[in-house]
Amino acid sequence: MATANLSEYNPSSVPDAGKMSFGIVVSDWNHEITQDLLDGAVKTLIKHGAQEDNIIVRNVPGSFELPLGAQLLADSHEPDAIICIGCVIQGETPHFTFICESVSRGLMQLNLEYKIPFVFGVLTTNTMEQAKARSGGIHGNKGDEAAVTAIKMAFLKQDIRK
Repeated sequence: MATANLSEYNPSSVPDAGKMSFGIVVSDWNHEITQDLLDGAVKTLIKHGAQEDNIIVRNVPGSFELPLGAQLLADSHEPDAIICIGCVIQGETPHFTFICESVSRGLMQLNLEYKIPFVFGVLTTNTMEQAKARSGGIHGNKGDEAAVTAIKMAFLKQDIRK
């Protein structure tokens, strides 16, 4: 298991997000965790120049609904990147596996079909303690990491189009 803050990065390696727009789709399930991930993502986008008016947040009931929520957001607002935030914690049944596989495949399909970044900001942990450690705890905040990824991928798309 990791023992360091995995969200540490070199801020100077992140492009300016001042002219970019972002969508964030966040699951209501495990709200305590997903709210911390959302807060981290928004703060990181703003830290790198994104304007609050250019960050659109929409909620969905659970992680399974993230791909459709992200698709609807892409169709209605055409952001430069969409961050999908959720938290799935292992239980006693195979439900965990079905949800995680479905969400990851759905988001990958959207990346390829829409040709905009749909960032996987979904925690898939064994325990609530692991989720807390990765949503602002000792292992950082995966919301921060998802925001950095969104900025870098949006920049890559813009850069290649030039």
